[in-house]
Amino acid sequence: MTDAAIADARPASAAPHIDLAALYRDSGIGDVLGELDRDLVGLAPVKTRIREVAAHLLVERARASLGLAGGAPTLHMCFSGNPGTGKTTVALRMAEVLHRLGYIRRNHLVSVTRDDLVGQYIGHTAPKTRDVLKRAMGGVLFIDEAYYLYRPENERDYGQEAIEILLQTMENQRSDLVVILAGYASRMEVFFESNPGFRSRIAHHITFPDYEETELLEIAERMLGTMHYRFDAASRRAFADYLARRIRQPNFANARSVRNALDRARLRQANRLFASALQGGEPIDAATLTLIDAADVRASRVFDEPPPSSPLPSTARAVTAPPG
Repeated sequence: MTDAAIADARPASAAPHIDLAALYRDSGIGDVLGELDRDLVGLAPVKTRIREVAAHLLVERARASLGLAGGAPTLHMCFSGNPGTGKTTVALRMAEVLHRLGYIRRNHLVSVTRDDLVGQYIGHTAPKTRDVLKRAMGGVLFIDEAYYLYRPENERDYGQEAIEILLQTMENQRSDLVVILAGYASRMEVFFESNPGFRSRIAHHITFPDYEETELLEIAERMLGTMHYRFDAASRRAFADYLARRIRQPNFANARSVRNALDRARLRQANRLFASALQGGEPIDAATLTLIDAADVRASRVFDEPPPSSPLPSTARAVTAPPG
């Protein structure tokens, strides 16, 4: 009997196998994905894509353990979406998933923008870019507003030099560095059209949707909770009204704008309590110190504008603020 015939005659149980469920448990990525679900409001499409990427990488790890590896998977990614939609937070979680599965050496993310990579004179860009790459090596490099690396209108711009170094490193060091590009969806598309080398190296494109009003309100309450503040029923209604107006105005940046609004409401609360104390008010307790009153919210200039006449779909929001 030939060797092939002998192999075919073996019982199926004798074939090498691997327990995917055990591999999943041992990797600990379930904990990371659970934290992502728990810590981030909404973003269902993003969470689904992250789980799909994690499942793919887990299966690739299983294949490699059985000698079925088809080469190292391409892990570079693009996160597209408006400001304040959780791109940096998800990048941090993605770095942890990659580390737990053994695709990067360190659970390490270096976040940069154009200013960290591009110099202001001849000979300045290459060392700046290489220094950033050196710091990120073994982990994840997150480049926010990546489209600003390319400025064709300026003939003396040095961004193209940084792009060439990044592309070379993304290809030659892809087993030791994962690059995540981030920014507005429309601008990232223009960037890829102008720099096809980047598009060919990006394996995963993930779109981050704007938050709905109910999600933004939940985010606000979570933020307040971490700072030991709270809404009551009246201030919660006031903030919901604030959001309904604010998302229709220019420069709205999702969770970032929510945080800014809460900071201003806290400032008004402090001024209100201090003014009351100077006028001979009674000593205040913890409940008073933690409460954001409806008046603290409705003092915003947003309420100077007429109320919205109809709901605005999240896909119709216009974000005209500079990225940041």
